[in-house]
Amino acid sequence: MRIPFLSKKDFFTPDEKNQVVEAIRLAEKQTSGEIRVYVESRCRFVDPLDRAAEIFWMLKMEATEQRNAVLVYVAVKDRQLALFGDKGIHEKVGNIFWNEKVNAILHHIHKESYADAIVRMVGEIGEALRFHFPYDKDGDKNELSDDIVYGR
Repeated sequence: MRIPFLSKKDFFTPDEKNQVVEAIRLAEKQTSGEIRVYVESRCRFVDPLDRAAEIFWMLKMEATEQRNAVLVYVAVKDRQLALFGDKGIHEKVGNIFWNEKVNAILHHIHKESYADAIVRMVGEIGEALRFHFPYDKDGDKNELSDDIVYGR
């Protein structure tokens, strides 16, 4: 799906970046799942989901113990967005969930700032992760960085 973005460099202000990272941290405090946001200028593939999968593996997001990591992928100049969930979470929520979330973020992007829409998306993904993979204070650890990853 295509969305109206300007450039990777200007995608988030410093304050917006902090809001997105804080949303990731808050979501992950309630689940053993992991969420990452990846922003790059251009999608190297026709289908952004294929590129999201490539980045997911490149970032070694499949290394989570319960296979419950989710990547939010944005190609700024190509105006593309994809969500890629690992095997554990995908088996729980299925394609309908991912399609609904992509449609929801597109809807919110037209009404809110890009950062606000992504913060909302991270919260909704966090809720699904919390439901299926609740936080275990004795065994959970932050397996992946919460920082936004910027590609080329």
